[in-house]
Amino acid sequence: MERSRARSDIGSLELLVTIAERGSLSAAAAALDIAQPNASRQLSRLERLLGVRLFDRGTRGTEPTPAGRVAVEHARRVLDAADGLVDQVRAAAGSGRVRIVASQTIAEHLMPTFLAALAADLPGVPASFEVENTAGVLAAVRRGRADLGFVEGAEDPVGLHSRVIGHDRLVAVVAPTHPWAHGTGIAARALADTPLIVREEGSGTREVLARALAPLPTAEPALVLHSNAAVRTAAAGGAGCALLSELVVAADIREGRLVRVPVHGLDLRRSLRVVWDGPWPARLDGALHALIDQQG
Repeated sequence: MERSRARSDIGSLELLVTIAERGSLSAAAAALDIAQPNASRQLSRLERLLGVRLFDRGTRGTEPTPAGRVAVEHARRVLDAADGLVDQVRAAAGSGRVRIVASQTIAEHLMPTFLAALAADLPGVPASFEVENTAGVLAAVRRGRADLGFVEGAEDPVGLHSRVIGHDRLVAVVAPTHPWAHGTGIAARALADTPLIVREEGSGTREVLARALAPLPTAEPALVLHSNAAVRTAAAGGAGCALLSELVVAADIREGRLVRVPVHGLDLRRSLRVVWDGPWPARLDGALHALIDQQG
């Protein structure tokens, strides 16, 4: 039982190895497309779990401690074993399957078109589909657990091929009873000063908001929730202001459950992307074109 409590997750081991390979926490965070504060917290949790310091920062960069070198060596073995598990299971299941993973916003509003077109283009070819936040999608593609990923964000993912398939923007929304519902909008400073209802760290929605507000000190969130539906419900119930995709809140605004609040001086646009590793799977061209046409 004590040993099971000291086990770490695959993502933390991947971060550990990447820091050793790239020479710094910031370079590893960029390579894994993780915000640096999140990577720092993840490393700190791993060090607390193991009860040792894993890296020393010096003039030549970040170097593993003696304990850190042992941890990196074993982490590489674990990651290789995890990759081997995936490869063997995939081989047992057959090579024809198409494995797709998408972030919540795209999964809810765009994937039905893609999956229907895929079924029409490739009859008899099995497909699996999972929903993750953006960080989870990118990790699945990088580790070979998915052939194709769909994410939203402000920047190109590091270390993967990507193609923009559409555009979206976050909008601020409040309940009709909220004071902001009756004005002409708010300044970016007012938004930054306000405790907001937000998605969890690792979601594309949270990442775009954090980047947009990065020049400003920000208040701690009022609520951190793990789905678009939960954020919408909390905002409509009067818990505060939330920022979500236009796609997610369009019906709520149209039917009066939420009110859109213009935010002046803040760029909340983002791209919708398909991401993959290795050669592009040409057999998916037809389904992808159907998805792009839907956005046009």
